[in-house]
Parts: sequence; structure tokens; C-alpha cells
Amino acid sequence: MREWPDVTPGTAVRPLTRTIELPDMVAYAGATWDWHRLHYDPDYLAGKRLPRPVVDGQVFGALLAEAVQDWLGPAALLRRRQFRFASLVFAGETVRCEGEVTEVAEDAKRDRVDLRTLVLDVPSQDVISRASVSVAFTSSKLSGKSVFSSPITSSLIQL
Repeated sequence: MREWPDVTPGTAVRPLTRTIELPDMVAYAGATWDWHRLHYDPDYLAGKRLPRPVVDGQVFGALLAEAVQDWLGPAALLRRRQFRFASLVFAGETVRCEGEVTEVAEDAKRDRVDLRTLVLDVPSQDVISRASVSVAFTSSKLSGKSVFSSPITSSLIQL
């Protein structure tokens, strides 16, 4: 019996919308040890002529992981994410993660769902990032261990 939802190519990923505030960015920086001044320092930002702190690009990876796992459930183990950034996002802006299934593969040991995803600026609908995501579903009965002990599940950072 499958441990994951019935999806086919073209199935839409349930969207995740999030406003990313400066306290969220500081929490993320603390968790990842990424203290680049671009993400918090007003004097540095003024010298670069940037209006507000810039959201760390890897926040979008965390948001995509959250969206996919919320949609596909705890048996979803993210195997691969590839990003391409098109623009900056600043503190206080709202983004939406969305996408669709591009391929579904099933075999005796591991099932896989591949997704094409986007991160969009909510007011303008401009594309901020394009990403491909590959999700594996390993049966806990076949692997002999709990699907809840995966590294991706324990390392997700909720903003």
C-alpha cells in the first residue's frame, strides 16, 4: 500500500504563502550561521543602495521543503532541489511557493515524484526563483526504520 497521495503529472502543488519579516530572517540566520550583512545591517545596505535587508536565498529552499512536506506528508523525503534566482526579495515582502508534478515513478523499493516549482512575489506575480524538486517515498516497512527520522524532516526550519 502506498504511503503517499495519489498524484499524476500535472497535479498542482498546494501553494504556500508567507510574508518574510526581519525577525524571521534573523532567526534563520541564527539557525544557519549565515550572518552576511546584506541580511540585516542598515549601514551596509545604504552603501549598496538597497532599500531593506535582502532575504537569504536559501530561505526559499526551506519554504519549498515545507510546502512539499505539508502537501505530500511525512513520508516525503526531499532528495534534490535545484534553484535559479531571478530577483531579490526584501524584508517585509510576501512570497508564494507553487508548482506542479512533472513525473511519477514507482518501483519495489522507492517511489519518486518530481516537481517543477516557482517562488513568486505575491503583489506583482514576478518570478523570484525557479526550482526543480525530487521527492522520494521510502516505505518504512521496506527500509526497517521510521520515515520520521530522515535528516530533511529533522532539519526543516519553520519561519
